[in-house]
Amino acid sequence: MKILGISAYYHDSAAALVVDGKIVAAAQEERFTRIKHDPSFPFHAISFCLSSQSVRINELDAIVFYDKPLLKFERLLETYYGFAPRGIVSFVTAMPVWMKEKLFMKKILHNELSRFEGYNKKTALLLFPEHHLSHAASAFFPSPFEEAAVLTVDGVGEWATASICEGNGNGLKILKEMHFPHSAGLLYSAFTYYLGFTVNSGEYKLMGLAPYGIPGSEEVNRFVKIITKKLVHIHEDGSIWLNQDYFSYASGLRMVPDKKWEQLFGFSRRDPESKIEQHHSNLALAIQQVTEDIMLKMAGEAKRLTGAKNLCLAGGVALNCVANGKLLQSGLFERLFIQPAAGDAGGAVGAALSAYHIYFEKERFVSQDDGMSGSLLGPDFTDREIEQAVRYYNAVFEKAENFTQLAKTTARLIAEGNVVGWFQGKMEFGPRALGNRSILGDARNKEMQLKLNLKIKYRESFRPFAPSVLDEDRNEFFDLNCESPYMLLVARVNDKHLNPKPENYFELPMMERLYFQRSDIPAVTHIDDSARIQTVNKETNPDYWELINEFKKLTGFGVIVNTSFNVRGEPIVCTPDEAYRCFMNTEMDYLVIGNYILDKKEQPVWPDKYRMSNFKPD
Repeated sequence: MKILGISAYYHDSAAALVVDGKIVAAAQEERFTRIKHDPSFPFHAISFCLSSQSVRINELDAIVFYDKPLLKFERLLETYYGFAPRGIVSFVTAMPVWMKEKLFMKKILHNELSRFEGYNKKTALLLFPEHHLSHAASAFFPSPFEEAAVLTVDGVGEWATASICEGNGNGLKILKEMHFPHSAGLLYSAFTYYLGFTVNSGEYKLMGLAPYGIPGSEEVNRFVKIITKKLVHIHEDGSIWLNQDYFSYASGLRMVPDKKWEQLFGFSRRDPESKIEQHHSNLALAIQQVTEDIMLKMAGEAKRLTGAKNLCLAGGVALNCVANGKLLQSGLFERLFIQPAAGDAGGAVGAALSAYHIYFEKERFVSQDDGMSGSLLGPDFTDREIEQAVRYYNAVFEKAENFTQLAKTTARLIAEGNVVGWFQGKMEFGPRALGNRSILGDARNKEMQLKLNLKIKYRESFRPFAPSVLDEDRNEFFDLNCESPYMLLVARVNDKHLNPKPENYFELPMMERLYFQRSDIPAVTHIDDSARIQTVNKETNPDYWELINEFKKLTGFGVIVNTSFNVRGEPIVCTPDEAYRCFMNTEMDYLVIGNYILDKKEQPVWPDKYRMSNFKPD
């Protein structure tokens, strides 16, 4: 049985193909169009999924869209009616789009799918599960659990903004929901907006900024009090009530009324790209602490309702790896599984799996490993295709005799302080580079964090980098008692690797604290001594494991820096051509692509017509 899942028309459009219950291919549309968070119909992603398995569109048993557009339209109408006369500008803006496009989603999908040869709308089975069911299915069905509680938290689907489900075998039962306009995801996005970042894109920046706040300080405590007294009431079950006097997303074109928030917090909205002050960091820490409290209470309610030992997480808020780490530390559940593409892209996977297990009532087979295959579900390229791509630019390269030689050479280059673009195997599905489309560096190098931010990624200097650590070495470096294959858990660096801090540490200016050498792996130790960890398993990604193991043989450290292979404002690279362009447009030292090693110093002069000078905000 072959089922295609689709998510589209909001952000992070994607497609996924499930064959006999196994996820065999998945990709985001942005990787093909090069438009970050591309919301358009995922024509290229669908084409990849089908061609990767030699499947024609008329061979599909079902095509499944990740939500119910008519329920969304109902929510839109009821919201505008409930807030009238507020929101007339937003209403006039939104209605033509809905009337012309989204209200007739079935027709639109038929038209788009008819671009594929052999598509027959008369025989094609189109299914529309609810948004939060797609999220829940994306987390539970690939999980290694026969039974689990499933918690989904995001901005909003049709009506639901958070849900608790019970997963058992091939079944999912919704037990409890929270509805729009009350939303933990939209609350966090409101602060993303107010602190000068882009909504539905910059939330991870807000999470990265929060540790620069001063914990326990008078200002942080005051901000938390304002948030919990004026903006949000948090119930014991984790449900929340948002005071709509202080929010504009339900009836306007902005997240919040800026003047009211300025009166609340004592400073105006930060302009994007402007300097970050201590009060910005303190406010980021305050909303992060509030969000963690909400998530812990929701998880506690999921435990109370289900009695489950295991918890699965999905929805955009499940990408908050700091909150996930706190949830793990709480001990509420014995084991966690977090969908690596927890945002809307993962809805494509969940839509397909929900159809297979719930609509078609197919049995589910649970294995010790999860069903995401390391999230390595995208395109890969042969040596011939790689060589053709780089020869177009007259690139100079060496070819390794075998992968062992390649890994040894690359490990040496990293140990010598070089920044290496690493392009291997299948592209990752989801927002994280997991060792196949990555930029790598030496975690021991105290200059690496600054170099990567300012000379490679061209992004804000405060942003942290993640470690990739051999799974068997995770306890050597981090206080982490489980695998974290998808870089979705934050844990503390172990004390033996930390350096003592000066007594006036929290009195130092923010940038001085940033560049204080906190550990012997400073490039991956965040300002609060934490790290967003990827554990690398020999069975799941043997090539990446071998590279890190070779680095360990040279240095004694089984951990390196891993950041995504892209520059600011661009999606992660997909093809060899994109990898070479990114390599030449940055100050990366080497590119290792397939079995080929390219030294920047040996490359021909990069023509101005290919040179990137403006890097888009993200």
